[in-house]
Amino acid sequence: MDNLLLFILLSVLAEIVGTIGGFGSSLLFVPLAGFFLDFHSVLGITALFHLASNISKITLFRKGFDKKLIITMGIPSVLFVLLGAYLSKLFDSRLLELILAIFLILISGVLLLFRKLVIRPTLVNSLGGGALSGFTAGLLGTGGAIRGLTLAAFDLKKDIFIATSAIIDLGIDFSRSVVYWSNGYIHRDDLYLIPILVVVGFTGTYIGKIILARFSESLFKSTVLGLIFIIGVITFVKYFSG
Repeated sequence: MDNLLLFILLSVLAEIVGTIGGFGSSLLFVPLAGFFLDFHSVLGITALFHLASNISKITLFRKGFDKKLIITMGIPSVLFVLLGAYLSKLFDSRLLELILAIFLILISGVLLLFRKLVIRPTLVNSLGGGALSGFTAGLLGTGGAIRGLTLAAFDLKKDIFIATSAIIDLGIDFSRSVVYWSNGYIHRDDLYLIPILVVVGFTGTYIGKIILARFSESLFKSTVLGLIFIIGVITFVKYFSG
């Protein structure tokens, strides 16, 4: 890959941002990786990267997790990520890139404009949030923002929030990795990136944990959402100029 060092640095940034923002690294990693790899390859690499990323979060934020949410959000997440991952092969990768751009613009725009937007902590919302986040993760490579918004409704402590999200995401990533492999998204030529991204996952999570303990989450989240909105616009423009 050309510009491997730049790719690694941007991956570390995505992991730091994902840890602090609570959205998961894929919300930033997927569009950034799209500048280096084709979209279907990005889906495959993202799933493998997230496996390492979530293991690092579970290790570093192991003070506890919410068992009930792991069941009520995790089960529909895994079921619907399989559906989204399967459907991804039915769409042209260019079209999926456009859908991703629109999704990034809409989700970041909504969260920026409606800062007091909350989801009620009900079983229906837990099941629905899990299903929707899983489906978008399978189809577009990222569903962390939806899962984060849903988990926020249950007023979890910071460490429990991250650990619970990571355990759910681990199930999502393992499931979609199997489907992506069968779809041919994980290429032998890209496998050398896996050990690099394992190190990136632990490094970015560790740095994110340090920053999370010292800085305001609200200001950082606004900055992150603004960055994601800009990347969404760039991805949108890239689609029509490419």
